[in-house]
Order: sequence, then structure tokens, then C-alpha cells
Amino acid sequence: MNGEDSPGGSRYVALAAMLFAVSMTFIDQSIVSIAAPDMVRELGLSASGVQWVVNAYLLALAATFALGGRLSDTLGHRRMALIGIVVFVAASALCGAAPTGDAAQAWLIGFRVAQGVGGALMFPAALAIVVSVFPVAERGRALALFFGLSGGLTALGPILGGWLTQWTWRAIFWVNVPVGIVAVVLTLRAHIRTAHRHEPLDWRGAVLIAAGMALSVLGLQQAQDWGWHSAATWGCIVGGLALLAVFVAVELHTKLPLIRIRVFRDRAFAVDNAVLFFAMTAFVPVFFFASVYAQVALGSTAGEAGLYLLVFVAGFGPASQLGGRILDKRGAKPTVLRGALLAAAGFALWAHTATDLSLGAQWPYIVMAGAGIGLLLGPASTDAVNRSIGASYGEVTGITQTVRNYASSLGFAALGTLLTHQIVDGVTETLHGAGLTGAEAGDVAHGIAKSISGAGGGHDTAGGASDPVGALVQRVWPQIQADYAEATQAVLYAMAAALAVAFLVALLHPGTRVTDEGGGVEEGSGADAGGVRSGPAA
Repeated sequence: MNGEDSPGGSRYVALAAMLFAVSMTFIDQSIVSIAAPDMVRELGLSASGVQWVVNAYLLALAATFALGGRLSDTLGHRRMALIGIVVFVAASALCGAAPTGDAAQAWLIGFRVAQGVGGALMFPAALAIVVSVFPVAERGRALALFFGLSGGLTALGPILGGWLTQWTWRAIFWVNVPVGIVAVVLTLRAHIRTAHRHEPLDWRGAVLIAAGMALSVLGLQQAQDWGWHSAATWGCIVGGLALLAVFVAVELHTKLPLIRIRVFRDRAFAVDNAVLFFAMTAFVPVFFFASVYAQVALGSTAGEAGLYLLVFVAGFGPASQLGGRILDKRGAKPTVLRGALLAAAGFALWAHTATDLSLGAQWPYIVMAGAGIGLLLGPASTDAVNRSIGASYGEVTGITQTVRNYASSLGFAALGTLLTHQIVDGVTETLHGAGLTGAEAGDVAHGIAKSISGAGGGHDTAGGASDPVGALVQRVWPQIQADYAEATQAVLYAMAAALAVAFLVALLHPGTRVTDEGGGVEEGSGADAGGVRSGPAA
């Protein structure tokens, strides 16, 4: 269904339907971070278990997005959007119905994976529908709204979570049921017409990319438990990366691959995805780490932690709309460059003030960080869709969202390991100075680190220590809060470094521009540039 032949009203009904659909996937990337302490208390989850409740969802999204994009092309965008919505809503309801007892952790992680698969089926189809129903001249504004609202909902997830958990943590999953019903009704009312092509699926490629991503993220995630000297840690990381390398080699020699690797020959497409990769290592993880920082270092309640993140949204929301307007007029490069630079500076200055333990000292820089991410996120994603080489919408969105969610998973795992390492070092020194032996201090510090970094818990945990040690922890808790702030500072500096790399990569962008006439590419697009077909997948 082309934008040129679709009624304006139908276009916006379709856009509203897809926004309702994908809003669930974005909210669920961050909403669990606020509810984690209540989930731990009621279900008895371990610290690593609650991190997997967060990351299993991101990893499932990343591992199956490419498959979701290909299914969207072969079975039809509208059909796959509806299937994805139903799978996601059903998995959400089952997450909310998690039993207490020994089965709780496996139940939650399993159905979080199912949520991720549902999101991976839904999102490429949803974005393909939005791209196909709007002409190129209007696409920047439409996708700015799409990415701006959906990205803002990632930031609003913890705020919504803080409000819902006052009733029950289960509500953070059940809220998806009415949202999903609205998405289904609007999708049916929009009368979306999409073509599809019948092709065999590259199941070999699907297995390789899923296994490679899962192993590499597992190694980084578990490094804090297994240790960096563990053969299991490096076996998973190296083995996962090796499988991804095999995946690329196999795809290059497959007649109908899961991902056409040749789309990366277009320099703009490759740069856009590289920028998204480095930006997303910070964007989704920041909501988890900042919400835990607010609860531990600042002593905020869950609801107050959500409001702390609202400052980030204050920068992100308006900037995402501005980025879409700049994209329509001047192309992606100016807004991506400015966004990456602003975000890098914002995260660095936020990190510098993190040890002040004062929102008043931090808020201008949190706004800067959010504005920078808002400027670059939508334009880089939209430009990648518009600049790939003759590929279909489902395939291209599958690629870009695979990159985005894999980066989020890697960022969450790697930064979680960094945070734990920094906390253990700081708290060990604090407890040793307070009178514990080095071994005792290290043991207690590990327990505290796992508790507060895994679940956002308070200072009622002393790592299973005796009452005298627990009393000591209570006495030095203000210093432990300062230690946690220093650990978060290191994480924020790492995020700033990732955005700085994104800026350097963005300098390589050839400077493409979508014309008002509907699909031209100008300003050094390169001989390989082709552009996504503006109609349905053929």
C-alpha cells in the first residue's frame, strides 16, 4: 500500500494502530527496573535472575528480529503485526500470572523471552506498515512521531512502573492487555493493504544469529558471577562472536538469506547502523541503571525514581520531533552528528555530577543526554530504511532493530558487569576501613553489590552476614551510597564514550538527503545507493 494511494485518514489510523502496538515493546524494555524489588521480595528471585528478567526480553528481541522481518515480507506485514500483538499480549498476561515458589524465576524469564519473540514479530511489520503508507516527503515527520513517541515510552516505562507497582508489580505486565486490544481493533479498522512474497525461510541463518547473540551476551552478563578469568566466560563470548562470523559467511553464500549482507555496501546504511549500535548501548540500559541509582544513591522511592527519569524524557521528546523535521529538510547527517555530540557531552557531564547526590546539580545534563539521543535516534533509523539497497521494509527494519536490540543487550550486560566490579571495589574499601578484615569485607561487598545492582534493593541486605555485620552496614550506609554513586559515574562515563564513538562514526556519513519529490538521494550517496522500494514488498 503506497503512501500516494492511501487515504490520509487511513494513514493516520494505521500509524495510531502501530504506535499502540509498538508502545508495549518499548515500555517493557524499561518498566521492569522499577518493579524489580517487589518482584524479588514476593517471588524470591536471585540478583542474577532479576537481571535476566530484564535482559532475556532484550536478547529475544535482538535474536529474532531478523526472522520477524523476513516473516513479515513472506507472510504479509498486517498479518505478522496482528500475530505479534497476540503473542506479546498473551506472554504479558502469563508474566503477570507468575507463580510463587521455585518455578517463579524460570516462568518469568521464559515468558519474557516469549514477549521478546512477539515483539520481534510485531515491530518490523509495524514499522514497514508506517513506512509504506506514507510518501517519502512525509515519512520523516511520520517516523519522527513513531520513534519519538515509542522512544519516549521507553523512558516513561519506569514512571508507569512506579505508579502501577503501588497496586501490584503484576500490573506492569497486565497493562499490555488493554493496549494490545486497542492495537488490534485499530489495525483491523485501518484496512491496511500489504503485498507479500512467498519465499523459503533461511532457518540455518536464523539459528546461527540467535545462538551467536545469545552466547555472546550470556558471557558478558555472567562475567560478574563466573569471573573474567573463567573459561566459561570467554568461551561464551568468543564462541558467540564466532557463530556471528559464521552467520555472515553463510549469508553471503545463501541464495535467499535471512539478511542480505550486501545492504551494508551502502555507506550511509552502514554508518546509520553503526551509530545506532553505539547509541543503543546507552539508551535502553540507562533507564535501568539510572532508576537503581535514584533508589540506592539518592534514597528515592520507586515512584520518585520514575520522576527522576522524566527529566531525561524532557530532553528526548522535543528533540526527537526536531530531529524528524531536520531530516526532512537537510537529511540525516546534520541531526545525527549534533545528536551524538550533544549526547556524549550530556552523559559526560551527568557522570561528573553523579557523586553530588543531588538532582539539582544533574538535571541540565540529563536533559542534554536525552536531547542528544532524541536528535539522532529517529533520523538514523529512518535514513537506514530509506537508504538500503533495493531491500524490502520488513528486511531492513529487521536489520536495524536487530542491531539496536543486540546493542542494548550487550550494553546492559557489559555495563552491569562494570557496575558490579566498581561497587565491590568501593564497598570493600569502605567496610575494610570500618573494621572488617579484607576477606570479610569482600564477601559482604559482593552480597551488597548483587542485591542492589540486581534488584535496586535497599540497605537491608548485608549479603547474609551476621547481625553485627548488618549493623555495621547500616552505620556506614551513607558511604555505601557514595560508593554506588561512584560506580554509576563509571557507567555514565562509559555511555558518554559510546556516544563519542557514535559521533566519530557519523562523520563518515556521505550526507544523504530524501527529496520532496519522493525518493531521490542526493549529496554523495554513492554508486551503490538504491533506496528501499516505496511500495509493498514485491
